[in-house]
Amino acid sequence: MTARLSLYQKAENEVYKMDSSVKTKFYDFCHLFRNDPDHPKLDLKPLKGDGRIFRAKIDPSYRALLARAGVGPDGVQQWLIVAVRHRKHVYEELSVAINRITGEIEFVDLGVVGQSVLKRAGIALTLDPAEQDAHAQSKPEPSAAPEPMLEPAPGPLLASCTAENLRNLGVVEALIDLALQVTTDEELDQLIAGAPPLTAEILTGLGAGMSVEEVEREITRPAAAELEPGFEDDMAAALTRTAVTTVDDDVRHVLAEGDFRAWKVYLHPAQRKIVERGYKGPARVSGGPGTGKTIVALHRAARLAAELPHGHNKPILLTTYTKNLTADLRSRLSSLIPPELIARVDIKHIDQLAQNILNENKAAGAQRSLINDDQALDTLREVLFEHDEQRWDAEFLFDEWEQIVLGQSVTSRQDYFKARRAGMGRPLSRPERAAVWKLLDQFTLRLNGIGRETWAQAAERAARYEMERDRKIHLRAERKDKVGGGDLIHLDDHSSAVRYLRHRYQHVVVDEAQDLSSAHWRMLRAMVAAGDNDMFIAGDTHQRIYDRQVTLSTVGINIRGRSSKLTLSYRTTQEILDQAAKVVRAESYDDLDDGTENLKGYHSLLRGPTPEFVACMDWEDEISQLASALKQWRAEITRPTDEGTVRDPSGTMAVCVADGEMAGRVAADLQIKHGITTAILAKEGPQGGGEVHVGTMHRFKGLEYQKLAVVGASDGILPRTGLIEKYATTDPKRYERELKKCRNQLFVAATRARDALRVSWHGTASPFLPV
Repeated sequence: MTARLSLYQKAENEVYKMDSSVKTKFYDFCHLFRNDPDHPKLDLKPLKGDGRIFRAKIDPSYRALLARAGVGPDGVQQWLIVAVRHRKHVYEELSVAINRITGEIEFVDLGVVGQSVLKRAGIALTLDPAEQDAHAQSKPEPSAAPEPMLEPAPGPLLASCTAENLRNLGVVEALIDLALQVTTDEELDQLIAGAPPLTAEILTGLGAGMSVEEVEREITRPAAAELEPGFEDDMAAALTRTAVTTVDDDVRHVLAEGDFRAWKVYLHPAQRKIVERGYKGPARVSGGPGTGKTIVALHRAARLAAELPHGHNKPILLTTYTKNLTADLRSRLSSLIPPELIARVDIKHIDQLAQNILNENKAAGAQRSLINDDQALDTLREVLFEHDEQRWDAEFLFDEWEQIVLGQSVTSRQDYFKARRAGMGRPLSRPERAAVWKLLDQFTLRLNGIGRETWAQAAERAARYEMERDRKIHLRAERKDKVGGGDLIHLDDHSSAVRYLRHRYQHVVVDEAQDLSSAHWRMLRAMVAAGDNDMFIAGDTHQRIYDRQVTLSTVGINIRGRSSKLTLSYRTTQEILDQAAKVVRAESYDDLDDGTENLKGYHSLLRGPTPEFVACMDWEDEISQLASALKQWRAEITRPTDEGTVRDPSGTMAVCVADGEMAGRVAADLQIKHGITTAILAKEGPQGGGEVHVGTMHRFKGLEYQKLAVVGASDGILPRTGLIEKYATTDPKRYERELKKCRNQLFVAATRARDALRVSWHGTASPFLPV
């Protein structure tokens, strides 16, 4: 190898969208370039406009645009592919620069800027002379038809900004004057579409009405890097700060993964700072859907793994709430670190982790079977019936048991009298607590007697085991300190295990943190010794879809002063975000501690159609209109590209509903009445090979689809009035919690859509909808 190649993020996206035959030629080009950049077949030449950009032939029609990126530590010349274009789009007006704020390499292509803005700025695109046909005497056609000038022209959209403002914020120099020429939202969107990431984010914020000060605080400052003098001329150093994909012999497989792969591994400068920072204790990152919290958690796990000393143990835990998300974490982490490091990361969902602990500590014949909450409620109703208890219903007592008894690890009647019940709504006097405790004690004994327990019960038991292990570790450490670090064999019991007892992990990384219970948190806290970089937590309380509100400080996890917030969504369009945010805007959300959380500054650089809100006459009408929409979406997705390729629509469209019964009904109606094949989303993923995925709002957690429909968004279904209305008078606090949980589910569902969102109902629309 005589040259090292890397792919700029936008170039990677361009290659993904090309015909497979062009991808194959691109792979061959990369192989040839790495071995001999000066090979005559490549015809490597600098562009006339920016001499730092070179163009090289992929085939007679396509060109790779490259920038020299210095020499690597091994002495090999480094090149960055900044674009892959048809030869008729290789203009002189291309440039690369190093951003003054982030220190990253930025590529600017004025060919994607609106013609009206270019005309106003006095810029005319010209084809690079090396790409002009030998007999061409006139200028090539512009890439887009000139847009008519408005007479009189409106004033600048960013009239409150100066060139110096934009420069200080980090807007790339080549686009500053153009940004000040923009007069409409459409022109700004065109400018943003071709802008480097930081510039696009800044212009989006300013266009949305943020002040220069707000943009500096919310966007520029978090992305800023510490740069040495002369950084603007050091392309090799800039390359290390730039999100790129190294082109190696596996590039063919990389290119086959699809155009959404880049988002799954890309790190924004603000995200990179969170990943690379050293923390003096637990740290937390928050942010709305699609802001890259999971990406940050994965890169954090990868960084911690890379810094481990040699060994074969698994000192890092990567955990989340559900089984299907765990499989996704494993798959995505494999794209960041090699197999030998993956082997050192224990990737388990939280309940699997709890079960492992229980299996370690079970006595012979003491195995308990897990039951779901509905089964446990039936047992509790039996206890209430036997005691002729009518003051409280089973749902109230079950909530008390999960939230207070299990939630605070209450093990005695006296401890229950002292337990805090903040937020529980219905107050209980001391005599009432005594009666409730008696009933719950009988309920627990009944479950024990039949060898059953709930998932929440299992988690609480696992937490107690792990906390006892932690206590023994600390006790032994204290004893060792007292004797000056000497051997404690004379103080240990006869078990050699005590002597070698250690915390299970050096680092714990948690994704989807908002859904974990207090028992889960106590278990995790006991699994890792308190210290530097011990816990890294990613979550968003707006996406909490289970009734588990935990204050981390009460379970021994102090994140104060070590919290970060992400505001840029990479998943979905601004139009979808605007409507989804309205679902939860009226509610107050905690920050997993004693503060509050909000979606202020939450935005996207992506643009798309406004979400559809469709009122239907009845269920048959709703399904019929849904089927028509799905068929139209399919036609759009499978429309042949310019190269003649047709995309497989499977897994690109989804239908989201409120419950499992409705999911089955939707799937059956679509298949039988309208000939649309479906796959039901289950815990293990899509069941069946149908094109359209159908599932409940809970099942869509952690997923995303190009086009998504929410059906049955009617009052009485969202929320389930028949199930929760009784709490409106008997337990107002719980009623509010149930409503909020339902809002969160709708918010999660809506933000699974990447490009198009459609919401329908029959009868009266859900009160949560922004209609």
